Amino acid sequence: MPITRQDREILRLAVPAFGALVAEPMFLLADYAIVGHGLGTTAVGALGVAGTVLATMVNLCVFLAYGTTASVARQSGAGNHGRAMRSGVDGIWLALAIGVALIAVGWPLAPAIVDLFGAGPEQAEQAVTYLRISLIGAPSMLVVLAGTGVLRGLQDTVTPLTVAVGSFALNAVLNAWFVLGLDWGIAGSAWGTVLAQTLGAAVYLAVVVRGARRLGTPLTPSLIGVRQAGTAGFALLIRTVCLRVVLVVATVLATRMGEAQLAAYAIATQLWTLLAFALDAIAIAGQAITGRALGAGDTAATRNATRRMVWWGLWSGVVLGALVIVARPVLPGLFDADPQVTAQLLAVLWPVALFQPICGVVFVLDGVLIGAGDQRYLAWAGVWTTAAYLPAALFAVDFGIVALWCALGVWMIARLITLGRRAVGTAWLVTGA
Repeated sequence: MPITRQDREILRLAVPAFGALVAEPMFLLADYAIVGHGLGTTAVGALGVAGTVLATMVNLCVFLAYGTTASVARQSGAGNHGRAMRSGVDGIWLALAIGVALIAVGWPLAPAIVDLFGAGPEQAEQAVTYLRISLIGAPSMLVVLAGTGVLRGLQDTVTPLTVAVGSFALNAVLNAWFVLGLDWGIAGSAWGTVLAQTLGAAVYLAVVVRGARRLGTPLTPSLIGVRQAGTAGFALLIRTVCLRVVLVVATVLATRMGEAQLAAYAIATQLWTLLAFALDAIAIAGQAITGRALGAGDTAATRNATRRMVWWGLWSGVVLGALVIVARPVLPGLFDADPQVTAQLLAVLWPVALFQPICGVVFVLDGVLIGAGDQRYLAWAGVWTTAAYLPAALFAVDFGIVALWCALGVWMIARLITLGRRAVGTAWLVTGA
């Protein structure tokens, strides 16, 4: 199909978003590679447990990015630029408050949280160490989410790309220095990530402050605005809770299969996350384009953009799945995996690859509906698709890690059905600011 003007608009937003999103899981992929080479399989498993906990805590707050993108884009499309920036400032204050709360709650509960995964004593000790240090960076991580949402809503995906690449480069250098050079162990990996995230948050704050001053938007928190930002994100929170339940349950089941299975699952999960963020670049474009078009009252443009983005998502998934199959023989060596982990990882990479086209379509439709502000439906869809996944996962646990990954495929198919049915209707096409 020929490249249209609409395709160029999608790519203008999606290509920089792709770079920024891919850089995010690179934080943990760099950790896995460095920890695997320097500290061994036990530490890799501990990083898998702690990484799942951190990802759950932070991703529960993903509404700070997604909700802000949708609201800022819709207000901008309607010409309300001051109100758009006010939403962004309130979102950042909410991010700081939630980040501090995560530290206060997560630090004392870290051992109990890690125990839920059933890891061995040495693995659990290292997981608690990584988790507690990483919690110090929680406010920075959430400020990055909110700041990213502001800029995406303003149709700027280049600045998030620049910040993400810079943070990733710093993260890799610091982790290598702290773990391999200074011999700080798994704590060094955590400190490197915290410092890199803090620098990224500082850059976002500077950009948003400059934009707010240009528009005359107050920088002090508005209690009403912060409360509205939290309320608007509640449905997205339910959606995200459902997503995290699926991934946490999978990690718990993989932990009980053994250390080799857990290490292979942890590496495969990070690779899958990397692919998911790559595909999610088109979904980010969907959030921004959908919010702006519906804010301007143009439903026809919204429909046309959705069709084109679904097409891009499908074929991007095909390409990424093929790349996984081609790279499959060399991937275990990147993490210095031992023979047992290598055998498990090589097997599980097949379903990881084969489900990528479905993932591409699902992520696009998810982004479009978020951009439309259809959060209530997304919350209910999350509940139903999680209900479809849990029996499949419990059935698969006796058949090994490949079966467990196929259960994740059942979950993705259920998401495709629920989101696809909604997208072909009209209930989500609500126009105006």
